Amino acid sequence: MSDETTFQVQFWKLRRTEGRRRPWGVRWVTAGKEHSESYTTKALAESFRSELVRAARSGEAFDVATGLPATTIRKRGVNTLLELAVAYVDHVWSSAPPNTRRAAVVNLGAIVPAFVRDLDHPPTPVELQRLLTTRLLPPPRREETLTPEERTAAAWLHRASRPVTDLADSLALGALLHALGTAADGRPVTSSTWDKRRAVLHRVAGYAVDTGVLATNPVTGRRAGTGRKSEGVDPRVVVNPAQARQLLAAATYVGARKSHERERGRRLYAFFACLYYGGLRPGEAQQLRDTDAKLPATGWGELLLSGSLTDVSGRHFADGVRDHTHRPLKRRRREDVRRVPIPPALVAILRAHLDTYGTAADGRLFPATLTGGPVPTAVYTRVWKQAREIGLTPSQAASPMASRPYDLRHAALSSWLNAGVPPTEVAERAGHTVAVLLSVYAKCLDGQRDTFNARISALLDPEA
Repeated sequence: MSDETTFQVQFWKLRRTEGRRRPWGVRWVTAGKEHSESYTTKALAESFRSELVRAARSGEAFDVATGLPATTIRKRGVNTLLELAVAYVDHVWSSAPPNTRRAAVVNLGAIVPAFVRDLDHPPTPVELQRLLTTRLLPPPRREETLTPEERTAAAWLHRASRPVTDLADSLALGALLHALGTAADGRPVTSSTWDKRRAVLHRVAGYAVDTGVLATNPVTGRRAGTGRKSEGVDPRVVVNPAQARQLLAAATYVGARKSHERERGRRLYAFFACLYYGGLRPGEAQQLRDTDAKLPATGWGELLLSGSLTDVSGRHFADGVRDHTHRPLKRRRREDVRRVPIPPALVAILRAHLDTYGTAADGRLFPATLTGGPVPTAVYTRVWKQAREIGLTPSQAASPMASRPYDLRHAALSSWLNAGVPPTEVAERAGHTVAVLLSVYAKCLDGQRDTFNARISALLDPEA
């Protein structure tokens, strides 16, 4: 902002110029100096003009050189979506846990390249996404020296990134939301990946509102033009009790030709059992200590959950912390705990596990064999993949059935609901709200279907 300001401002009506890429023009004069800006739609032009008029009416001084009021100049410190993405990452970095930082960076790495102007010699989407996620967005890596190719791509992206205010254009936002359904290599992404990208875009737009860059959040209520949000657990991933027991047993046979690998499968048997019989999340099972488990000689026991251990992907997301980070229970305060009753079958499995393998130095039930730290996700996922090959038929193994260890938790909660356990009790054990529980598992409630079918048949044909 220059030193010369004025309160003498005159505004002209909007003007449309045919044949231009941005046909709608805003024109105004400050202390005799004419200014203009062009927009793709009339709505965007009217929004900008209204912003200037409000500033004049509120008595703000206008910068003669740029023609802008001070508030607008401050907002334009964040002008493009790229600049907003960098500012947002800086905003969350100080307080967010590592995986939240990573989610912001990875999803913005897909969002920013999809909202650019059509300039010559564009880098490929893969190059732009890699540049954003490894150099431009993570604060610890921004000072690293770029290669000549990266400098060229970064310069192009800075020129091409569209103004944040273009998000207020309904057509432009719709095109962006549609583009988020495609990966950098051109393949369609899953519905969950699209949902995560849209959620990050919504939070970034909300940050723009908080900082005065946008008047309202344009992403609120907007979804892709085709399809609808996928809700709930796919019933095909849910195993029945017999299949669950079969898969858990199969885990103990993983790596039968290699004694060390077979021991790893046996060590993880109780870990997988916690997910099925207790409905635990993997991170919650990772943090279990012997003092958290009440394991009587007979009858039901209890687990006392106080947090989780979560994988850290990339040390530059975790301030140098390696492997895992401690987190509170999901959507709970740090001091909250959750009591989970466990059936005699899991009590016996955990007692046998402790008798055979003991605990880590800090009392954790499931330490990694070599390091003593938490078991890496890649390790227990690989063991589970091999267990499926052993414990399922070829057709079942080719299906989505229990494709991830987390699906054991889905099977647990679905079984409890189908057994007639009240949703309030299931939600308490699982660490859900009742509303989320029922919306997520609605498609898996098949336990009383035969009863319901019989009632419908009786209504349709009373004499049958």
